[in-house]
Amino acid sequence: MTNKLKLTPDGKIDLKVAEEKNNTDIERAFKNPDGEVGWRRIRRFIIAAIAIGLAIYVLYYAAYGGFPAWQHRAIFTSIGLILCFACFPYKKGKPQGHLLFDVLPLLLSIFLLFHAYFAYPDIALRQGASSTFDQIVATLMVFLIIEGVRRTIGHAMAVLALFFWAYIFIGPLFPGILGHQGFSYGRMTDALFITTNGIFSDPIYVASTVLIIFLIFAAFMMRTGVGQFFIEFAFALTGRIRGGPALASVLSSGLLATITGNGAANASMTGPFTIPLMKQVGYNRTFAAGVEAVSSQGGQIMPPIMGAAAFVMAEFTGIPYIEIAAYALIPALLFFTVVGAVIYFQARRLGLEGIPRKQLPNLKHILLTKGYLIIPLVLIIVLMVLGTSPMRAGLWALGSVIVLSLFRKESRLNLLSVLAALEAGIKNAIPTVMACAGAGIIAGSVIMTGLGMSFSRFAIDLSGGQLLPMLLMIMIACIILGMGMPTVSAYVILATVAAGALVQLDVPVIVAHFFVFYFGIFSGITPPVAITSFITAGIAGSNPLKTSVYSLRIGMAGFILPYMLVYNPALSLEGSTFDIVFGIFTATLGLVAFAAFVEGCVLKRVNVVERLILLVSAILLVYQEIYTDLIGIALVIGIFVYQWKKGNSTDLKAGKQALNQ
Repeated sequence: MTNKLKLTPDGKIDLKVAEEKNNTDIERAFKNPDGEVGWRRIRRFIIAAIAIGLAIYVLYYAAYGGFPAWQHRAIFTSIGLILCFACFPYKKGKPQGHLLFDVLPLLLSIFLLFHAYFAYPDIALRQGASSTFDQIVATLMVFLIIEGVRRTIGHAMAVLALFFWAYIFIGPLFPGILGHQGFSYGRMTDALFITTNGIFSDPIYVASTVLIIFLIFAAFMMRTGVGQFFIEFAFALTGRIRGGPALASVLSSGLLATITGNGAANASMTGPFTIPLMKQVGYNRTFAAGVEAVSSQGGQIMPPIMGAAAFVMAEFTGIPYIEIAAYALIPALLFFTVVGAVIYFQARRLGLEGIPRKQLPNLKHILLTKGYLIIPLVLIIVLMVLGTSPMRAGLWALGSVIVLSLFRKESRLNLLSVLAALEAGIKNAIPTVMACAGAGIIAGSVIMTGLGMSFSRFAIDLSGGQLLPMLLMIMIACIILGMGMPTVSAYVILATVAAGALVQLDVPVIVAHFFVFYFGIFSGITPPVAITSFITAGIAGSNPLKTSVYSLRIGMAGFILPYMLVYNPALSLEGSTFDIVFGIFTATLGLVAFAAFVEGCVLKRVNVVERLILLVSAILLVYQEIYTDLIGIALVIGIFVYQWKKGNSTDLKAGKQALNQ
């Protein structure tokens, strides 16, 4: 198939990503491209100053410490609410500044900030005997957080947080195991506000320390041009292979998503570039949008950063983050291998070729001129392996970005760029901060009412104590609860409610948490509410529902991997070296066989019998049993050899016919 690509004057494929200019309030206030005067320009300065001030505060706190735990988290949450109501209007498309719905919540958030600063330590002494004023302040914070969640995340999570808060009081109305004896308003105030078990629990702790630093780090990395480097590197590495542009999209989007930690945001960032390019080389718009959605969402399972939920997992399980990243590496590589296989088989089926070498950037030149940009990522891994906390590792990596940016003019950061990156990092964190605060309300309610234990008993009884039915039930719950929610929110809810049920059935703690973590992530590409797929569909101009179905098809490995983690201990690095290596090999082969079954192609299109054999081999290779594995391997090799010989025979006959003519 002939590819019609947009080329630069020197004959290379045009890989230049459009850069947003003056996209932060501090830049717009200083450069004033719109000619704003008076209050509007002053307002930009104020919002930028608050965001930059919060960034400086969290960086200082990471380096030197500061306020006690409750006070620090309450101050951080209050400033997050201030920025939320200053930056997100009460209704999308409406101008900011409505007296009742924008200004009043903003003023109340400022009041909460002053309360957080001045109330401590006296408020800690009132635990168990909260005053009426404490109860009013607690209620105010709960409802402001719920409104902040509605503005930044959406109605689904806001309604869920409101329900769980109300469940504290209306629990006695529920029948059987789902009910509880009920709690007073004072107990609610203690659990959700005065202690660090509710709003100010692990999710907001992670958001106010580790996560915020990594989001600031990501903003600095993007300012130095690492996004452009990842795209050029991906195309130089994979562009010549069949389906090269789509494979490059997977690689570049996956690399960026592991830094940004947000599938939807990453799709918005890279999709406008990768999707049109995939369409140019012959992929239909629905497939192109699906590839971008899957690779952007899947980047959250790829170490070293993995997004906010992985840091929360470290707090929940007590397992060091670097160990969690190590456990996640093999499944992440498997996932992207299978996505690549789906793309490759699709390209063979459609007869698509790669991009000519002369139109691609030179890999050696890219690595020599821009390769230094990945040093901060390597530094993060090295420091955490050496035992440095993720917070300190992120801080050192951030410093290295600033130093390395000075090496070349293209990446150099001036004072305005530094301030803009600080502002961007904080603003990018606002939805996640609201999600973590909302998740704190839900988690606090679940712990207070004992709903987690009740759900575990209910699920075990319903499944008859059998593991597979339990896994299916929790998978469905993960997908439903994950719809319309960021990963961290879905994970916190499910880890609190459902992971314990798996642990009671002797599933290892880390595997149980990964199970809910993965399904929380891939709910973002699962119909009918597939946020990331809907974003890429809008970019590609494709049907949103069809795009989400295609995304499901491309990313099917994400729905098989959690089960493989449970039934194949080798993927969790358990067992002898041989068991681990053989287990990884059979898992990879089984997933690739399933990809070939889905796409209906290996070296060429398969017939019905070949397709069924691929499905059977994939199923046999999922289970870690030597006999089923050997049969599955033999079937896959048989299909490959048969197609290879059939292809050679066809080519030979065609050659003889051409000679005779």
